[in-house]
Amino acid sequence: MSGSERHQTLSFLRQRFAEAGIDLNKKLGQNFLIDLNLVRLIAESAELGPQDVVLEVGTGTGSLTAMVAERAAVVVTVEIDEDLYRLASEHLYQLPNVVMLHADALARKSQLNPQMLAEIEKHLSQAPERRWKLVANLPYQIATPLISNLLALEQPPVLMAVTIQKELADRITAKPSTKDYGALSIWVQTQCEVELVRVMPPEVFWPRPKVSSAILRIRPDETKRSQIPDREFFHQFVRDIFQHRRKFLRSELMGAVKGKLDKTQVDAALAELGLTGQERAEALDPSQMLQLAEAVRRRIQPSKLS
Repeated sequence: MSGSERHQTLSFLRQRFAEAGIDLNKKLGQNFLIDLNLVRLIAESAELGPQDVVLEVGTGTGSLTAMVAERAAVVVTVEIDEDLYRLASEHLYQLPNVVMLHADALARKSQLNPQMLAEIEKHLSQAPERRWKLVANLPYQIATPLISNLLALEQPPVLMAVTIQKELADRITAKPSTKDYGALSIWVQTQCEVELVRVMPPEVFWPRPKVSSAILRIRPDETKRSQIPDREFFHQFVRDIFQHRRKFLRSELMGAVKGKLDKTQVDAALAELGLTGQERAEALDPSQMLQLAEAVRRRIQPSKLS
């Protein structure tokens, strides 16, 4: 068993945390993956190579960090918890291609940490063939805003291999007219190919969470992304349209564009897609939702058409 793997066994974690006097912070969603085969599977799912600059959010003890560092050009790993940052530093200090940041990956819910992005850009610029990826056992509460904000970038990671709550994986991969389908499903599926790699039961983590988790591989598709003329508008549109998901589409749309379009313009936008407005938003597939967003945008922003 390698040194990096020993840092993720249950007995090692308990002993090391006790020695360091560390109490796990439940507010930060700290659950450590103690099945070493699954730690390796996360790294393997990222399809890493020597040209890759990797972002890891949630360093933890540095076990996954060390595995990824063996395969990638650079790993920029971010840890918000001071105790874990210190603990991981003792393990990772000897790895020259690991950059540790003691920081929050989010500047706020709708904005990524600029220091983190600047560090990624610095390493990407060192060679033209370099590309960046997200590889992480994500703290539960940061997963949705992190993935959403990364996809809002002009140049997002070329691949994300992440461990997230199974419930969130279900929302990301959901099909229309299902209970999990919503704004996040559409935001991701209009831009990416998504693959569920593995479902993981609670007992492979310590402390044991109350829910199952999943390894998800998200691969942004430039052809799909190019079909969204105004990504910022579309992102806000899909969030607004699912504010009250049981309302009929016309009513929901009227609320979303209040003060920007009148009833006649809303009806015209719906008619353009052959919709009556008596449908519900959850019945529209990602392509239809994008078409509706564009029909609305053309009427709201006639001077900004792409």
